[in-house]
Amino acid sequence: MKSVDIWKPSKYILKGDKLRASRDPIEVSLGSRLITDIVATFYQKYLKQYANGRLLDLGCGKVPLYEAYKSFVKENICVDWENTLHKNPYLDYQCDLTKVLPFKNEEYNTVILSDVLEHIPEPQLLMQEIARVLASEGVLLLNVPFFYWIHEEPFDFHRYTEFALKRLAENSGLEVIQISPIGGVPEILTDIYSKNIIQVPLIGKFFAITTQWFTSVFLGTKIGIKVSKRTSKKFPLGYFMVAKKK
Repeated sequence: MKSVDIWKPSKYILKGDKLRASRDPIEVSLGSRLITDIVATFYQKYLKQYANGRLLDLGCGKVPLYEAYKSFVKENICVDWENTLHKNPYLDYQCDLTKVLPFKNEEYNTVILSDVLEHIPEPQLLMQEIARVLASEGVLLLNVPFFYWIHEEPFDFHRYTEFALKRLAENSGLEVIQISPIGGVPEILTDIYSKNIIQVPLIGKFFAITTQWFTSVFLGTKIGIKVSKRTSKKFPLGYFMVAKKK
């Protein structure tokens, strides 16, 4: 990663030893704190378990996961689209993720694809490219939304079921280690409510923040855990997948 000396946390921050969403509304909108907190727990857990060697961070943006994986890898290579309005000082490569990646076969041990796949019009090509650049036993970690608002339009192309993700991975020669739903009905309802109530003048921000806080407390209880788990099978807010190069 270029400009390591000026890197600073953005979307995710470490508070103590816990990775969570930034409370800076410029980095994470007030209506997205809950889902970002939840996604953070998945990355913190599975980066610790699987990240190693040379890591390729695709669609990296401000490299928000750097602090979560830097101690587990030897090197991280950052890749994203070229943005002529806002130059990204961390990028090692500027390239189009819808085309062949500019890397050798089996060059990386770990690949991260966070909140990216839904923005790729032809996802199978990218998945095949990821499989190509992964070394033997190399691991892909990714997350995608499912019951989620349209975002970054007009570049929001897909919502994936667990079956679609598994098919994409297996058709590319990757073995799925696990696919986990990210949240269920409580998380979905809170996310939809928060993203809409925030538009109401004067009171919107307060209710968005408060509702997400109450839901996070509820999800820490036995009944909250049970409701979220039971409903996430049919009504997932999103998915987290770990896949390995065969």
